[in-house]
Amino acid sequence: MKAECKICPHHCKIEEGHVGLCRGRTNREGKIISGNYGKLTGLALDPIEKKPLYHFYPGSKVLSVGSYGCNMSCPFCQNCDISMAGADEADKVEVTCEELVDKGIALKKQGNIGIAYTYNEPLIGYEFVRDCAALAKKKAMKNVVVTNGYICEEPLKELLPLIDAFNIDLKGFTEAYYHKLGGDLATVKRAIELASEKCHVEVTTLIVPDENDSDEEMEKLSGWLAGINKEIPLHVSRFFPRWHMQDREATPVKRVYHLAQIARGHLEHVHEGNC
Repeated sequence: MKAECKICPHHCKIEEGHVGLCRGRTNREGKIISGNYGKLTGLALDPIEKKPLYHFYPGSKVLSVGSYGCNMSCPFCQNCDISMAGADEADKVEVTCEELVDKGIALKKQGNIGIAYTYNEPLIGYEFVRDCAALAKKKAMKNVVVTNGYICEEPLKELLPLIDAFNIDLKGFTEAYYHKLGGDLATVKRAIELASEKCHVEVTTLIVPDENDSDEEMEKLSGWLAGINKEIPLHVSRFFPRWHMQDREATPVKRVYHLAQIARGHLEHVHEGNC
């Protein structure tokens, strides 16, 4: 019997024992669950600036964790080894929420402020993020989510009280571009709006040559973001050849700086990334 997943707008209808488009959610006995619950492919103590979060406890560190799978299919994915992997393809270890939070607490003496759910798309593992974040919050630790923002409104609203900071990818500013990546712009814009009402938000846009690198698109993107709050930091990042886009050159550094300068016409905090 099929069951419908309600975490993201794909609304995958999944057969018993199968997985959805994201490879991380599965149908078990007629119920959609997180198949990658507690299955970590990455665990590292990172500078908070690496998320990137430049205006949230700068100079601190955060315990970063990731699993496998993603609900979009960006051909330039920088973490394709895990985000495009399934359960049988990813090297992983299994941990409980209690073990993860205890690890975070033990790292406080090294500057750790909490847990960052990152590397792959963390919100396809919604239940693990929710459960860990609730426990971390009880222990007075911060929760950070680095996400593509492609999540339905209701689960996002349920999660927001537990999260202290987001970095959300705004991959471009046209529906046509988002369609190519397996998502939709309206959903991501709504996620940014909702998150910015409740917690600290920074936004990242990866500039891909001949895809989303026009002056006009950056004018519209940064202008819209400023309409929410001019204080929202924007990270304008440089593309490097990866996965299915290894036939292109890296984004010219001058182009990244130029587009960042356009964004500064609307926003107070704009940063060039990977330059």
